[in-house]
Amino acid sequence: MTDNIVQEIRALLKERNAILLVHNYQRPEIQDIADLTGDSLELSIKAAKTDADVIVFCGVHFMAETASIVSPDKTVLIPRLDAGCPMADMITPEALKTRIAELGEIPVVTYVNSSASVKAHSTICCTSANAVAVVNSLAEHEILMTPDRNLCQYAASKSTKRIHCWDGYCPIHDRLTAEEVMNAKAAHPEALFMAHPECRPEALALADAVLSTSGMLDFAKRSDSQSFIVGTEEGLVYPLQKANPNKLFYRVSEFMVCEDMKRTTLSDVLRAITAMTYEVKVSENVRIPASRAVERMFKVTER
Repeated sequence: MTDNIVQEIRALLKERNAILLVHNYQRPEIQDIADLTGDSLELSIKAAKTDADVIVFCGVHFMAETASIVSPDKTVLIPRLDAGCPMADMITPEALKTRIAELGEIPVVTYVNSSASVKAHSTICCTSANAVAVVNSLAEHEILMTPDRNLCQYAASKSTKRIHCWDGYCPIHDRLTAEEVMNAKAAHPEALFMAHPECRPEALALADAVLSTSGMLDFAKRSDSQSFIVGTEEGLVYPLQKANPNKLFYRVSEFMVCEDMKRTTLSDVLRAITAMTYEVKVSENVRIPASRAVERMFKVTER
C-alpha cells in the first residue's frame, strides 16, 4: 500500500512539474520521498532556483509562507493546514508594533521561524545558524530580537550589544533541562552533545557544539567522533543516521517530539498534490517588506 502511494505521489509531482520539500523533523517515510530535505530557509532558497511550477512543502505553515516569499511566481502547497508553530504564534504584528513604540526606533532582528506578517515589520531576518553574525552586523548598539528568547540569549552571549529579547520560545527545545542532558551524557560518556540554540542557556552550557539542524548534519559528518547526543527535535536523528551509517546517534530526551512536524502523512501529501491543496500565498503588501528583511540577511551572510 505504501509503495503504491509513493508511486502515485512521484507520478503526480512529475505531471504537475512540482518539487517536494521536506523538513528534517518530518516523519522518516516523508523524508524518504523528498526531492530536497533540509531546514526551512535552505529548502525555500533551493526550490526558488529550480524550474518547478509547484512547491509542496512538508513542514509547518511559516515555512510554506517563506517559500511563497522567495518564490512568488510558484504555487506553494502545504499538505496539512493545521501544521503550525507554537513559537511563531507567540508574536503578532500588532504586538511587535506596540513593543517597537515602547523601545523606540531600534532595529528588529526576527528569526525566520515566524510569520510573514511579522517578518514584514522587521529590519532583518536571521536563522539559527547566522543569528550571531546578523546581530553583530548591525551598526546600532541596541536591538530587539524576536521571537525566540533562547536564540536571543545565545546571540547576546556572543555580542556586546544590548539586546531586548521577545518572550517566545519553541516548546520542544525549551523543555529540555540540564538534568536530562547530564543524564544522556552519563549514559553515553563517549558521545558529543550537539545542541540547537533554541534550547535553554543551561542546556547550551553543556553542549560540545551549538548548531542549527544543517550545522548538526555537517558537524557529525566531519567529526572524528563516532557517537553523538542529538539536542533537537528527534526527527533529525533519521537523516543523521542515514548520512552516517557507521556512527551512533542518541536522542537527548524522549520528549523532544514536535506534534506539528509529525502531522503530515503520505496520504496528506498525495491529497495535496492530487487536489492542489492547501495553497499558501503571501499577499504582495506583506511579501515585499518581508522579502526585504530576508534579503538583508542574505547580504550579511554573503560578506
